[in-house]
Amino acid sequence: MNKRHFLLGVKDALPVVLGYLPLAMAFGVLARSSHLSIGQVLAMSFMIYSGSAQFIAVGMLGAGAAPASIIAAIMLVNSRLILLSASLAPHLSRMTAPVLSFLAHGITDETYAVAMGRMGEKPANQWYLTGLFVTAHMAWLGGSAAGGILGRLLGDTARWGLNFALTAMFISLLILQLRNSVTIMVACLAGLVSVVVASMIGGGWNIIVATILAATVGVLMEKWKKPSGRSSSVSPR
Repeated sequence: MNKRHFLLGVKDALPVVLGYLPLAMAFGVLARSSHLSIGQVLAMSFMIYSGSAQFIAVGMLGAGAAPASIIAAIMLVNSRLILLSASLAPHLSRMTAPVLSFLAHGITDETYAVAMGRMGEKPANQWYLTGLFVTAHMAWLGGSAAGGILGRLLGDTARWGLNFALTAMFISLLILQLRNSVTIMVACLAGLVSVVVASMIGGGWNIIVATILAATVGVLMEKWKKPSGRSSSVSPR
């Protein structure tokens, strides 16, 4: 092991750790309110390791969505990681397939941003990425465990108003994305389609259908606006 590179990765992960701990604790508390055991909370944080996907999954579990729709939602949300991995790949061409497979699981929006900041330095080192990715993942697991324990101590989270925390978080994220007429129309369309589809088929598939349809319409609207010379963004990432 290249200790120097590994420790540098650990050091670079510290800002990510500070951001992950409270978010992971919130996930743990909310997951417990959806009747997941601490073991299930940790399994989700270990295998899925995606805050946005895990929060959506917990919300859908709480709403009684079908397992297939939950899996589809997770894969849809995490599909952006394919693009992040592809942009890292040219810097990691000398690494073996097993090492790349191991490192791929540690890529998140935050660790990707930190790693790309070091990619200009030669050479790209697997031990640096290992230190960065493993430290961030351990923080996510630790925060999830702490949140799971806290959720157990709190008992019924509805008494504390925490059952609304997940809804409040997604409303806040949505408001931050409403930057122009396109994003407002896309958000309204997604909400309308979701309500209509939910009344027809239920099972959580309304989220999948609304996401795909609204995202497609948003991309087309962005494309149509480009000739005017004023492009805007539906989503920052």
